[in-house]
Amino acid sequence: MAELLPQLQHICGEANVLFGQDLSAYERDWRGREQGRALCVVRPGSTAEVAAVVKACADAGVPMVPQGGNTGLVMGSTPDGSGREVVLSLQRMNEVRALDAANATVTVEAGCVLERLQQITDDAGFLFPLSLASEGSCTIGGNLASNAGGTQVLRYGNTRDLCLGLEVVTPQGEVWHGLSGLRKDNTGLDLRNLFIGSEGTLGVITAATLKLFPKPAAQRTAWAAVPSVQAAVDLLGLAQLHLGAGLTGFEMMGQVALGLVAKHMPQLKIPLWQDAPYGVLLELSDTDSEDHAHAQLERLLEAALTQGCVSDAVVAQSLAQSKELWHVRESISMAQAAEGLNIKHDIALPVSAIPAFVTSTDALLATQLPGVRMVNFGHLGDGNLHYNVQCPLHADAAAFMQAHEAQVNHCVYEAVKNFGGSISAEHGIGRLKADTLPQYKDPVALQLMRSIKQALDPKNLMNPGRMLRQG
Repeated sequence: MAELLPQLQHICGEANVLFGQDLSAYERDWRGREQGRALCVVRPGSTAEVAAVVKACADAGVPMVPQGGNTGLVMGSTPDGSGREVVLSLQRMNEVRALDAANATVTVEAGCVLERLQQITDDAGFLFPLSLASEGSCTIGGNLASNAGGTQVLRYGNTRDLCLGLEVVTPQGEVWHGLSGLRKDNTGLDLRNLFIGSEGTLGVITAATLKLFPKPAAQRTAWAAVPSVQAAVDLLGLAQLHLGAGLTGFEMMGQVALGLVAKHMPQLKIPLWQDAPYGVLLELSDTDSEDHAHAQLERLLEAALTQGCVSDAVVAQSLAQSKELWHVRESISMAQAAEGLNIKHDIALPVSAIPAFVTSTDALLATQLPGVRMVNFGHLGDGNLHYNVQCPLHADAAAFMQAHEAQVNHCVYEAVKNFGGSISAEHGIGRLKADTLPQYKDPVALQLMRSIKQALDPKNLMNPGRMLRQG
């Protein structure tokens, strides 16, 4: 162990091996739930350096925690409290290696911040559609490792669907050069999809080749007040009928969630939020003109008003107004954090089951924990809810979480199971849900996952204890 630090300094340079100083930016999880302790933080600047670092750690039997922007919500990219784990930060590897306009692809290093990639591809006349509230901090490697979702999954899919090829350093320090821009390659097992969503437990993603799309000629955003979750689902069906593939985003936000935004961010203008239990934010991306897009949305909203699934609605008249509406949606998590610690659930359900799930689970939690506040919002278009639980008004948030988190999780996850859903839609498992996963994952699937982990990382040094508990 004592010989490892000089080796790492030799590989990456002394300035890029951090220890004996404040490392809280790397050791503390994004939600502030836990402060870990790393042996050191290593910041390699190239794939060759990553491979050399991994090999040195593997030879020394030292566990590694790959880390991008450290914006994960399930404690999957921060070290535990043992002081034995090396944090492998990819932030220095942030270059765009190539943009192939004819092939509509971009090859980018894992440490590139998502917002920067969005801007670079926009400047080149393309759209990279992955969009997250944390896009100013999260990195492409982390997006791939967690198979991030976001607000445009409805049309473009998860991060997995946007990736064509990967470059990966294996747990032994070898490099798989898989940066293919091919959309068809039927030459064996799809290793790319093995590493995407593996949360750094099978290897270190160092670069990726990603799909690009034409920029839409027009975009229009509307905000609708709806009387119930069932009405929101009905509106989704109408939107798919009227807008087809042009429907890019469909977000549902409960009144409590919007009320927290109004409380903690009073500068934001929230339309209609006090007029209905739920608001829906929907976006149309059109290949035609702005006028055509506007007319399509108007026809949809007229039909929705006639059918009673919408009580009132507004359509953004400019790009600036559209951004203001999206800013409200993206501010919910920050507003909830400002209100205090909360019990988060990132769940997926069949869209058809969401109204019954919300009605029954809301009622159950209200009975068990009177006064509890349900902060329900999320990507209704793809069945992903952020079904969060805030303590009653004037209660101590940290004390409430400590006393009731296990009880609340059990209620929610059992309901998710009964309605045919998943306990994680886009956040992953990390350390937070690693002990819960076996209760809700098919045992054969778990055994297959453990077999893959054992085959690729027999020493269990790559992000150990995250996602899967070995043994």
